[in-house]
Amino acid sequence: MSGAHAHPQTRYFALPDPFELESGERLHGARLAYRSWGRPAAGGDTVLVCHALSGSADVEQWWPGLIGAQRLLDPARDFIVCSNVLGSCYGSSGPACPNPRDGLRYGRRFPALSVRDMVRAQALLLGALNITRLDLVIGGSLGGMQALEWAVSAPRRVGAAVVIASAAQQPAWAIAQSQVQRAAILQAREPREGLAVARMAAMCSYRHWQQFEERFGRHRDARQFSVQSWLDAHGARFLERFDVDSYLCLLDAMDRHDLGRGRGGVQLALTQCPVPTLLIGIDSDLLYPPAEQRRIARLLPQGRYAELRSAYGHDGFLVESEALSREIKRFRVRLAEQRAQSQQRGGVARPVLPFAC
Repeated sequence: MSGAHAHPQTRYFALPDPFELESGERLHGARLAYRSWGRPAAGGDTVLVCHALSGSADVEQWWPGLIGAQRLLDPARDFIVCSNVLGSCYGSSGPACPNPRDGLRYGRRFPALSVRDMVRAQALLLGALNITRLDLVIGGSLGGMQALEWAVSAPRRVGAAVVIASAAQQPAWAIAQSQVQRAAILQAREPREGLAVARMAAMCSYRHWQQFEERFGRHRDARQFSVQSWLDAHGARFLERFDVDSYLCLLDAMDRHDLGRGRGGVQLALTQCPVPTLLIGIDSDLLYPPAEQRRIARLLPQGRYAELRSAYGHDGFLVESEALSREIKRFRVRLAEQRAQSQQRGGVARPVLPFAC
């Protein structure tokens, strides 16, 4: 399946062979699928967009309200890059790919990944694209984990970060949700049937109970309740576009996510990060409640917090494009004002190191 659903404008970057993972295991013949919009050095910002669990490099498809003419990310002004993460099934190397050693599908033989592996692979891609600095890194959920990892691991190369509906380390509640989905797959007679059930369970954590009540209530047809039909349809559609082993791989990577691993703990890692970072919580988010984003913002020396009001729960970061754009625009305006004031006072910009490639 890897690459089968990739956008025609998707390009591919071959990672160094072998590509060593945080676990010590090595990937051979690995690649990243990516897309870009705009032109480098066109006078605007260079922006890296990081996608969530089931996303792809095609930002226009899953975040259409944020990218395009006169939108928050405008290709006429900004140079925008998004890569499909390692482990996924939209063109990058993952369980759906053949293992170059035997030509057979990796499946569950694919090595364990971490968010840091994803970010390091992205850094190598950017180095190959001759990008030495990112003005902005932005992402929600798993994408927010990547954006926060970027800020902590490469502070001299990142101008600012926006982290939406995410966490500094996977909390127990989210791990519990992952385990329910994992069990649905592993205990099913046919894993793909289990994937449909896992997706239905995920949708219950992505939305807020009140939105279910207002949208569906107890309405039903002759066969079943409307909410049951809605969940069945989501599960069926997901089977058409995602790989079951990739789903398990990325669930595991999210559960392993811990920004403080090897850095003296989360608190120390955040308090030592100088990157201006906007944390955005969603008031109805059941998966990553706003308290987590507020905590991260308090620990970051240049952390800011904003909260979106939404009936859509965790999925609000994909739905509430206008409100999200307003908050991020305000953040970018404040950053520009601060940079101008610093230059007027004769401030010296932080040195920029090239990305490794």
